[in-house]
Amino acid sequence: MNKTKIKNFSIWARRNLIEVVAYRMRFLGIDENGIAPEMDGSTDKLKLYDMGTSKPAEVADKDIAKRVRLASHIREHEKTSDYKTAYETVVEEIAYTWFNRLIAIRFMEVNDYLPSGVRVLSSESGKREPDIVTNAVEVAEAEGFSISKDDIWKLKDENKLDELFRILFIQQCKKLHEVLPELFDNSQDDYTELLLPISFIDDDAFIRHLVTDIDEADFNLSEQGQVEIIGWLYQYYNSEKKDAVFAAMSNKVKVSKENIAAATQLFTPDWIVRYMVENSLGRLWVDGHADTSARSEWKYYLDEAEQTPEVQAQLAEIRAGRKDLTPEQIRFIEETVA
Repeated sequence: MNKTKIKNFSIWARRNLIEVVAYRMRFLGIDENGIAPEMDGSTDKLKLYDMGTSKPAEVADKDIAKRVRLASHIREHEKTSDYKTAYETVVEEIAYTWFNRLIAIRFMEVNDYLPSGVRVLSSESGKREPDIVTNAVEVAEAEGFSISKDDIWKLKDENKLDELFRILFIQQCKKLHEVLPELFDNSQDDYTELLLPISFIDDDAFIRHLVTDIDEADFNLSEQGQVEIIGWLYQYYNSEKKDAVFAAMSNKVKVSKENIAAATQLFTPDWIVRYMVENSLGRLWVDGHADTSARSEWKYYLDEAEQTPEVQAQLAEIRAGRKDLTPEQIRFIEETVA
């Protein structure tokens, strides 16, 4: 796993996504200075907002409800901070939401975990056009996407491939809600869709960097890939913000609730997870099943230190009570310190 490439991509990705989300938000009449009210001339089907240019921002049809929900979300954050902090927090949230979704899809497509079996961000043949665009008609019909065959061919004939890609990608995300409901939204007023920074044609866009900057083998579990690449991407994505938080703490600046996660939610590498599991669950199991063969496969298990006869007698009594223990009966409580 090339962690240098992963780190460089993740740091770039955070900056890029935040910049693009903020840029797209301005076209909804929302920026760091405030949320613009409706302008005269707005209708039920078309809302106009001043965005500081000669032409107003236009929000139409179903996007109106999404914009309302976005503005409400910022206002909710503003109740416990100030507008600028609330705005920046929501921009970060949306950028990170799309980062997580795109990374998840990349991992799934490389390992053939997508229910459709068709790549979304890339092509198995190595061509630039994603397989979901190439096979748009077949995928849309099989997955039940809300786009007609005629509309697909129209967009292809007009060479509006990025527009088609965006539609198919959003439909795929809604479909993935069925298997990953905590990550993918299928609601009609998902405002993050308005701010989706996606293009497979643009060399400087997120998709192209994700597909080309990180070796595909690093995602592929059948080659050198590991599932913990997702954890490293998360860790590096937040590294600049974490460094800024710790720098502020060294200057006696109190950590705000918006920055707690960046300072405390750190990725746990695979070997540490194995160490903790083998010496907690593993030790508990060995206590009641000393002849278990699983112990020979544990790399980080530590044998218990030599004990006094009195302690040995107490431990023997405890172990005797664990002989009938089954895995389903074992429960753990994890304490998170923030």
